[in-house]
Amino acid sequence: MRQLSLAIVGIGYPNKRGPTRRFELALCTPGEPIELRPEPHNQHDEHAIAVFSCRGVQLGYLNSDRAVWIGTLIRRDVEVKVIFGALAETVAYCRVAFNGEEPTLTGVAHRASLEEGQFWPDEEGGTWGA
Repeated sequence: MRQLSLAIVGIGYPNKRGPTRRFELALCTPGEPIELRPEPHNQHDEHAIAVFSCRGVQLGYLNSDRAVWIGTLIRRDVEVKVIFGALAETVAYCRVAFNGEEPTLTGVAHRASLEEGQFWPDEEGGTWGA
């Protein structure tokens, strides 16, 4: 299965406790492992997938159009590995690989100036952005 670059949205919202999302994102370095946590009981979206740093601090959420598909893979026990990619003004990016593959940072740092909602094919045929 291919690798994808996905948007992390909601980065401007506060966390209930601990550091703010933007503060934690500023601590993240490209290539650092991050974690996806499905939230089936989320009151706003039963398909929500929260994104957490390697320090256990929430960074935001996967964009809802990708969360349904990624959540389905997670429920089917597909191994999903995720690394931090880059931080832009209104969105951050992560790189996702499947079935035991290690995600790579192909082009992530160079595209950090994207605005939320833009996307295009990347070098491996995945997509960037929302």
